[in-house]
Amino acid sequence: MRVILMTGKGGVGKTSVAAATGLRCAELGYKTLVLSTDPAHSLADSFDLELSHDPRQVRPNLWGAELDALMELEGNWGAVKRYITQVLQARGLDGVQAEELAILPGMDEIFGLVRMKRHYDEGEYDVLIIDSAPTGTALRLLSLPEVSGWYMRRFYKPLQKMSVALRPLVEPLFKPIAGFSLPDNEVMDAPYEFYEQIEALEKVLTDNTQTSVRLVTNPEKMVIKESLRAHAYLSLYNVSTDLVIANRIIPEEVTDPFFKRWKENQEQYRQEIHDNFSPLPVKEVPLFSEEMCGLAALERLKETLYPGEDPAQVYYQENTIRVVQNKSEYSLELYLPGIPKDRIQLSKTGDELNVRIGNHRRNLVLPQALAALQPSGAKMEDDYLKIRFAA
Repeated sequence: MRVILMTGKGGVGKTSVAAATGLRCAELGYKTLVLSTDPAHSLADSFDLELSHDPRQVRPNLWGAELDALMELEGNWGAVKRYITQVLQARGLDGVQAEELAILPGMDEIFGLVRMKRHYDEGEYDVLIIDSAPTGTALRLLSLPEVSGWYMRRFYKPLQKMSVALRPLVEPLFKPIAGFSLPDNEVMDAPYEFYEQIEALEKVLTDNTQTSVRLVTNPEKMVIKESLRAHAYLSLYNVSTDLVIANRIIPEEVTDPFFKRWKENQEQYRQEIHDNFSPLPVKEVPLFSEEMCGLAALERLKETLYPGEDPAQVYYQENTIRVVQNKSEYSLELYLPGIPKDRIQLSKTGDELNVRIGNHRRNLVLPQALAALQPSGAKMEDDYLKIRFAA
């Protein structure tokens, strides 16, 4: 299955681009699903059709769906939610408050990943297009497999084993005092089963032969800066970007003096997009004279974006992590475009290398050849952070 994730700063037009990409894929005969995981759904507005949690056919070979996080939560996290509700009610909260607090912050975003993994496993579609959350939220989700794996290995599995062993001994004394039972096996197993799904999804997300991110941006200073940061952070998580779409460019035929300054600024920023994202291909989309709402408008966007092209192709195959051997010395090279070396913090603990850029962090489990070695230096060269390891 081909997986394409559309992301970008809020309001840049990623939903319209996702919908138009779906139209073109379906036109070429691919069985295509466009799935919105953005909490602020607008995919139904883009197609100008009612959509729900379950896929609805939009036209031949094309389906659309908007994630209902509460339905996903009940199916994947129901046992845990009911247990937390029981605990909170025992502490004096009423039913509604307890149920609301039992849904942990960010769970709706996390279940977007679970839904994506389920569609991938079922293999019902040829192309899965994700209209994802804005870049900040999307990047937090991409870091989830690694962060959750760290907690599972160090804390949860030992706690789970301890709970199974102690529950028969402690339960008779615990419930009369606390007012609720200790978690049973169903509750204790749910987080780990959930983590296993997320861990399996990481293999899909980091396979650049089938999964790509497409960054939608506008020729504006703030939007470009966020898109460049997103590109670097995606590379940090080993997720490949294959295309940049510069949207809402004022056409040449617009000659009204009011837009003169806008057009001059856009000329500068258009060049910056091509220069800063190179060697990634960049597609430019004009600012249309109408709102991109409804199938007729999306057809025009589709023709502009993919004239005679197959959008399911991999436009560019990024290699975000590589290991290079030079005699007895190794070099771990991370593709971090546009990130100055002084913003990067490195540390090594055991077989893990911690890479921190701002508030984004990744714990890389090192290959066996590097785990026993110590970092001996690092430098930025051609957008790659090259970390040397020596005995």
